[in-house]
Order: sequence, then structure tokens, then C-alpha cells
Amino acid sequence: MKSSIFTKLRNYFLAGVFTLIPIFITAYFVIFIMEILAKLVPKSLNPNTYLPYNIPGLEILISVVLITFIGLISVSYLGKKFLIVGEALLEKIPVLRTIYTGVNQLTKSFGGNDDSSNTKKVVLVQFPRTGVWSVGFATNENKMVELEGMINVFIPTTPNPTSGFLIIVPKKDLIYVNMSFESATKFIMSAGTIEENAK
Repeated sequence: MKSSIFTKLRNYFLAGVFTLIPIFITAYFVIFIMEILAKLVPKSLNPNTYLPYNIPGLEILISVVLITFIGLISVSYLGKKFLIVGEALLEKIPVLRTIYTGVNQLTKSFGGNDDSSNTKKVVLVQFPRTGVWSVGFATNENKMVELEGMINVFIPTTPNPTSGFLIIVPKKDLIYVNMSFESATKFIMSAGTIEENAK
């Protein structure tokens, strides 16, 4: 009888844990993003600094509007020219050049909306050993002469896809999957429980 009660309580506890884990992780990411957005607005431009009372979420709303406005400018003719000049200046600064170029190439690689950038970069590769397949993202063709015909592949970890491994693989050893970046990310973050059919 005691064993039966203990088993039920254990099952209830585990059910509660598995119910709360996705909720907590989702809430953590939401709070993390909200904190970043709230910090984008300088105190001198934050209306809450001058108002007699605090309006929750006002900084986030201003940040969203500001980011949208910057996006609008960045796709304009003058905005593109300004970005080219800014990138040229950054390329002359050793440390900043390395950081900016790496992050910029990564965001451009996965941020495109065209079919070639959104559906043809998800690959299957045998990693960490032969016979075991992992989902990865083909970031670019390797430019080194010694590695001609090799592809740079980023293999994200589960459930945090922001960390992972960079491997260099022969193109013939890759299987390109007709899956969107978003679907592949869901598959990785859910440890394979969310599986969407390839398009």
C-alpha cells in the first residue's frame, strides 16, 4: 500500500516536472528578450524617467518601434550606403573587425528569406562518429585551398541551439534536407519530439 502511494506521488511529481520545464524555459527566454529590449532605450530617452509613475512595458514598446525603424532605414538606399561605410570603418579595427564580421556572416547566413538561404542549408552529417547522424547547418563553402570541396557545418546542441560544434566536412558526405531553418531549430530544441515534414 505504501509502495503504491509512493509510486503515485513520484509519478505526479515527474508529471509536474515535465509540465513545468517547457513553461519555465519559454518564460526564461521571454524574460531574457524583454530585459534586452528594455535596456536598448537610454535613460535619457526613456519616458518613464520623467513621468511621475512607471508604465510597465513602455521601454519594450519603444525598443520594438526603434528596431523596426532601423530595419526600415537599413533596406533603403541611403541606409545601405551608410552600412557599407560603417563596415569599411570596422574592418580597419582589428578586434572589432573579427567580432563584427563573424556575427554578421552568421546572421546573414540564416537570416535570408529566399528559398536558397532558408531551405537548402539544413544538412544531415555523420557526427560524432560514422553511422550516427546529426542535424547541422551548412554555413559556407570553405575557402582554404587545402580544404577545397569542403563545407563548414555548424552542429547545434540540444536543447540550446546557440552552442554547438563547427566541423568541416566533404560536400559528398552531406545530405541536404529540404527543411526550413525554423523547422530544424524546433526539431533540435525539442530533442526530436517536434518533427515537421520536409517541404
